[in-house]
Amino acid sequence: MATGFFHDELTLWHGGGDYALTLPVGHHVQPGGGLAESPESKRRLVNLLHVTGLMRELALQSAPPAPREDLLRVHPAGYLDRFKALSDATGGEIGHHAPFLKGGYEIAALSAGLATAAVTQVLCGDLENAYALSRPPGHHCLPETPNGFCLLANIAIAIRAAKARGLAHRFAVVDWDVHHGNGTEAIFLDDPDVLTLSLHQDRNYPLDTGGEDIRGAHASNINIPLPPGCGHASYLEAFERIVLPALARHRPEIIIVACGYDASALDPLGRMLLSAESFGAMTRALRQAAADLCKGRLVLVHEGGYSEAYVPFCGHAAIAALAGSSIEAVDPVADTLATRQPDARWVGHVSAHLRDLAAYFEV
Repeated sequence: MATGFFHDELTLWHGGGDYALTLPVGHHVQPGGGLAESPESKRRLVNLLHVTGLMRELALQSAPPAPREDLLRVHPAGYLDRFKALSDATGGEIGHHAPFLKGGYEIAALSAGLATAAVTQVLCGDLENAYALSRPPGHHCLPETPNGFCLLANIAIAIRAAKARGLAHRFAVVDWDVHHGNGTEAIFLDDPDVLTLSLHQDRNYPLDTGGEDIRGAHASNINIPLPPGCGHASYLEAFERIVLPALARHRPEIIIVACGYDASALDPLGRMLLSAESFGAMTRALRQAAADLCKGRLVLVHEGGYSEAYVPFCGHAAIAALAGSSIEAVDPVADTLATRQPDARWVGHVSAHLRDLAAYFEV
């Protein structure tokens, strides 16, 4: 079986209007620069996959938009109706840092459809594993409120659709985006069938979520807040101490990754120090966990990542690891990042923090 790659050019036509990074243009905010969540990082990732030849090893396909019945399993009709009405009219913003242009509703439904198709085909055995290049992203979106560039909760929609169709009962979501996956957490907080784990820079975004004390009614939510400046070694230690043991205890039928690349050292919205190899290493760890726990069923769903030049290398490393491919894209800053990792004292400080968290989570 192949590794699926789900992508549609139309998702790259989603736009947020006149922004400069995360600020709406106006008053003293000068025009230019565009919204941080731009299509270019994703388009350049697709181009890099073609140029290296890795795309030829993937099962490239699109998918239909998620139908309203799938959306309604996560989002109430009132929200969908408000979103659709504004999308049909002029576009705009009805949440927090989640603008969209005219037609944004249809593109968001397509983004959710890519994630849903990836999860469905892996669970049905049509693919070994898969990558969904979903855009707009989804892990911040709450049932009734878009948030942080996210308009629909892509992964939650995919999970609820798979469960409704009887394809699986137990799921795990590992979110390594640099920002806390507050939307996914809120949707599944009290659902014992869905283990949610979020590794994120502490108090980055949202400022008021992501604490380790938020466990849910069945202790099925695990937040791993990390101090700024964590590097490759600390993330892999978090996997070994907390993520992998929690997955083994939960025994999911599929592992889904909220796959953001904004913990990279070159990202403008994060303060972590990961390299492309970091994302490859985390993917390999989860690929092995999926092989041990759930017949290799693993799906990566694209989330954040705002360095247009470096996201493609991070994504290429993750996708090559997912596909078990030997094809590499030479990381142009690998040597520099190797010399910029935290010193032993800081790694030791983070290690003590992770030991405390592991004891708290009893993993």
